[in-house]
Amino acid sequence: MSVALRARAVPRVAWLAALGAALVVLFAAVLATVAPPSASAHGSVVDPATRNYGCWQRWGSDFQNPAMATQDPMCWQAWQADPQAMWNWNGLYRNGVGGNPQAVIPDGQLCSGGHTEGGRYNALDAVGAWKTTPIANNFQVKLYDQASHGADWIKVYVTKQGFNSTTQPLGWGNLELVGQIGNKPASQWTPESGGVSTLIPGSAPGRTGRHIVFTIWQASHQDQSYYLCSDVEFGGGGTPTTPPTTTPPTTRPPTTPPVTTPPTTPPISPGAGCSATYKVTGSWSGGFQGEVQVTASGAAIKGWTVRWTLASGQTISQSWGATLTTSGSSVSATNVSYNGALSPGGSTTFGFLGSSSGSNPVPAVTCTATT
Repeated sequence: MSVALRARAVPRVAWLAALGAALVVLFAAVLATVAPPSASAHGSVVDPATRNYGCWQRWGSDFQNPAMATQDPMCWQAWQADPQAMWNWNGLYRNGVGGNPQAVIPDGQLCSGGHTEGGRYNALDAVGAWKTTPIANNFQVKLYDQASHGADWIKVYVTKQGFNSTTQPLGWGNLELVGQIGNKPASQWTPESGGVSTLIPGSAPGRTGRHIVFTIWQASHQDQSYYLCSDVEFGGGGTPTTPPTTTPPTTRPPTTPPVTTPPTTPPISPGAGCSATYKVTGSWSGGFQGEVQVTASGAAIKGWTVRWTLASGQTISQSWGATLTTSGSSVSATNVSYNGALSPGGSTTFGFLGSSSGSNPVPAVTCTATT
């Protein structure tokens, strides 16, 4: 069985090659300065779209387009800060909050879940003119759950009239509870492609203009809560917004931008090396999500390959952030265009979805660097 994400090569025209190389170097430099945290989980508000889900929808297939800087500047700064926050749009959660997020998440950090996941989502707290979704004063929030966790409860808040999200950081005192539901197991949610969804009605009379809809989802499988900021524009009226008819795809890898074809046998630099750390970041009956962090050591590197062996009953179905292939039980994951170049001590991550039967052990991994 083979799973692969392959970059496309552009014609060997000098100015295009120079442009592609410049973009790769720039983006790799950004990634190298960010310490990648652990990833992920399994759901988010998709209507009105959260900040990172909206950025992923609009730019996931074109995330290196410099036009984003002027057309969608808040998404641009978020992509530059940590693109994994967009690929992992469904992973903005905290464990062990005990139903008291105000004691754990400080003002100004609500949209990142209190700098959860090692700071991966910090850019979502940035104050500015995020793209908005138009909604009515009576509206519905659509929450999509890939792992069918269900909910102990879901609460929907809206900022108070007079709050200016383009100039003010979001704090607990800026919010008003406008809708909620209690315990709702996944069996009562609406089946959708790749998961389930549910609607939470909200009513925010008197709101006009730009606001933030802030949703807290307390999942049922453990003490795991999600913190989701959606930027909206209230236009008045009493007709609920219509939820989207499409659902997020289960495959989340980016469409890789054009780059020049790398040499088929890049040299191994004396002193250059890398290490890799494998984590299981989420699991459910018969399936799991994994992440591998790659760190350069000794000298700067231009590429890396990570290898490991699947345990009995393990398979991999999807991957992102790496060209991943399997042959029997052997797995090989090679960097894609935007995350191969790492400075000494710099790190990047890639992730994957798999299935398992019985135990799901963490394997030993090896990393080989190239220059």
